[in-house]
Amino acid sequence: MIKTINLPPRGRGLIEITREIEVLVRQYCSGTGLCTLAIQHTSASLLIQENADPSARKDLENWLDRLVPENDPLYTHTLEGPDDMPAHIKSMLTQTTLSIPVLDGKLGLGTWQGIFLWEHRDQPQHRHITLHLLND
Repeated sequence: MIKTINLPPRGRGLIEITREIEVLVRQYCSGTGLCTLAIQHTSASLLIQENADPSARKDLENWLDRLVPENDPLYTHTLEGPDDMPAHIKSMLTQTTLSIPVLDGKLGLGTWQGIFLWEHRDQPQHRHITLHLLND
C-alpha cells in the first residue's frame, strides 16, 4: 500500500507527525510489516526523535542552526533567501527516508520516540511524504 501524506504549511522546526502515520498503519496493517516514509523535498527531513520533552527538540534545532548558519559567504545558491542553502545542507545531514517495523499493527517505536518532519525553511511550505506499507 502506498499513500501520499499532504501536510499543511508550517514554519521552521520539528513537527511531530507520529499520529498521522499511526492512523494509516492501523488502517492498513493488522499484523507485522514495514513502514517506509520518504519526504518529497530537499529542504526538509524526517527524524525519529524524543517526543516527551520539547526542550530536546529545541536543543536539536539550535545545534543544527549553529552547525549550518545562514548567510555563509561560501553559499552561491541564494536566490530563494538566506535559509534556502542551509535548508538543503540540513536535509543532507539528517534523513529523508525512514524505515520503521510494524509489530501487531503498531509502529515499532520506543516509549519516548516520535516521528518528526523537520522543516528547515522559515517560509511555511506544503510538504508531501510518501508512505509505503508492506504487510507480511
